[in-house]
Formats: sequence, C-alpha cells, structure tokens
Amino acid sequence: MYARLGEVETYFSTFALMNSVDYIIVGCGLAGISFCEVLKANSKTFVVYDNASQQSSIVAAGLYNPVILKRFTEVWKAQAQLDIALPNYAKIETELGIEVDHQHPIYRRFSSIEEQNLWFTASDKPSLESFLSTDIKKNKNEHIDAPFGLGEVLHGGRIDTAHLISVYKKDLISKNLLKEEQFDYDQLDFSQPELSYKHTIAKHIVFAEGYGVKKNPYFNHIPINGTKGEVLTIKATNLKLNTAVKSSIFIISIGNDLYKVGSTYKWKDKTNVPTKAAKEELLLKLKKFITCDFEVVGHQAGIRPTVGDRRPIIGKHQNIDNLYVLNGLGSHGVMIGPYVAEKLFNLIEKDIQLDNEIDINRFKK
Repeated sequence: MYARLGEVETYFSTFALMNSVDYIIVGCGLAGISFCEVLKANSKTFVVYDNASQQSSIVAAGLYNPVILKRFTEVWKAQAQLDIALPNYAKIETELGIEVDHQHPIYRRFSSIEEQNLWFTASDKPSLESFLSTDIKKNKNEHIDAPFGLGEVLHGGRIDTAHLISVYKKDLISKNLLKEEQFDYDQLDFSQPELSYKHTIAKHIVFAEGYGVKKNPYFNHIPINGTKGEVLTIKATNLKLNTAVKSSIFIISIGNDLYKVGSTYKWKDKTNVPTKAAKEELLLKLKKFITCDFEVVGHQAGIRPTVGDRRPIIGKHQNIDNLYVLNGLGSHGVMIGPYVAEKLFNLIEKDIQLDNEIDINRFKK
C-alpha cells in the first residue's frame, strides 16, 4: 500500500512540474502556422515543435492563384479559401509588423489562338467568371515574347513564405512557444486522459509535418506521395516585371530586379538537394519567352506534400482520440492552409464533421 502511495505522490509531484497547454503542434510550415493562427483566434494555448527538416513551405514561390492555368479550371473551393486566407495574412502582417501579402495580377501567356479561345470558353463558366478577365492583354514588355497576348487572372498575388515563416518563428521563440528540435515520438505518453510529451501536458496534438509525416509512426500510412519541386532565383535588371507570368513555367517578381522561376515536378527524388538537371530544365523553358539577359543567383528544392486525389488530408487518428493530422496541402499551401486549419479546429472543438473529400477517413480500409 505504501509503495503505491509513494508512486502516486511521485506522479503528482511530477505532474505539477509540467507545463499544461491545449495543443502541441508538430511542424511550423504553412500548415502549422495556419493552425497556430486558429488557436490564437480562439484563445487556445499551444507549443510548437519544428526541426526545420521540411523546406517546401520556404522554397515555395507563394502564389495564391484561384485558377489552374494549365487546364483553365478553378482551384478547388478557391473563393472559400481566399475568403479565409487573405484576412488571415493581413492579421499576421498587422500583429508582426511585416509585409508578406503582395497582391498583383497573374498573367497567362498564350502560345496560340486556340489557347485564347479556350480562355474565353473558360471565362464564361460561373465558377471562373470572377477570376478570368475577358480582355486579352497586349504584351507591352519588350523582354517578354508573347505574340498571342496575355490572359489576366484576377484576385491573385504572392505570399512571401520565407519571410513569413522566419519572422513567425522568431515571434514564437520570443514567447517560448517554439522548440527547435526533432520531435521524439517515443516520448509521447497516452497513459492518462491528457497526453504528455517530455515536460508538457496537452489535450491534443496536431501533426503538420508535410512530407516529414513519412517518419511519423502514427500517420505514416497516409498516402502522401511527395513531389520534389525546384525553384531558381534570377536577377534580371532590364526585365522590369512587377507581376507574375505563367507560360510552361512561372516567373514571379519578388522585388529589386529579382524573380522566382519554377517549378519542376519530380516524383522519385525525395531529397531537398537542388539538381543540375532541374536547373537546365527551368532555364530552357524560361529562355523560350524571356529575351533579356539574366543571372541565376539562387537555386532551392523542397518536397511538396502531395496526395493522389489533390485534396488535403486532415482528421483524427483512428484509434487515439487526441491525435490529429493536418497535411497534404500540395502546391496551393498559402491558399488552402488557413481554410483546412479552421476545418480541423471545428472538428476538434465543435465536433463539426469534415467534408468527405478532405477527411483522412476516405483512405480507411
């Protein structure tokens, strides 16, 4: 009896020394930051773990574009995503005193009269009429080859993801809310009603690890394919472009005569190492529609957390009630992140069930 009492006393003395939060978040990319913002808006406490192993959110060009310009189709729930995402970034800008949202048109370079006709057909669709201008823009930039003109996408822009993540992490560190370390899954303890990890007790844990989820023993079964993308940064003093142009690839102004050029899509290579082959591919495509001289000043790579059905994967672990996943944002992370973060929070806190097309249970056997 006394041995048991001693064990209980030891447990409660240890318990009293632990920090208590509502949530532990693993991952501080676009998905993790989006969930942090939902928690802050709802006065929930949290701590974040991130080991900087995943680079896709930082490497991303950060375009928010409501139209898939290869096929002239609407991005899934584009307007609903924008309605949540843009106020979210505006709030972050105000709170952190930074500028990360650069709103500007996105232009689609036409390669033929047939593409112009497809554009006009698409612009007549109710889901696209608010996003596609029906005026073909005549190219006025002498260093862009666009003899068939340009189609303008409305309500687009760019989030400076690298700056956002850097400043956001510094703010979390200043508040002792970010642990820059590898998360050790073996130290999760589910023996009590609330889970514990090292010196922290939490009601819930959300894994927002991107492709890093492949090393997560609780969610490594989810079908995250992982698509490697590589992006160049070029300096082109004479180009004088202040927007984004899509041809076979994007070129996006990031200021000071610098431009992001990308991206590639590779499915076998799962490293963050830039490759010569991808660089050559991007330069070959770029030189087909940019005629001025430029210098390559940067080259980055990251693994996008992509899913075969092109929908995010969010929801609860099938056996452990307080474990959740927020993943599969793919190449539209800046738009979809805040939207699905809100959906996951509503599931956890309000028991509002998820749409089947984003629910992790759609892959349940």
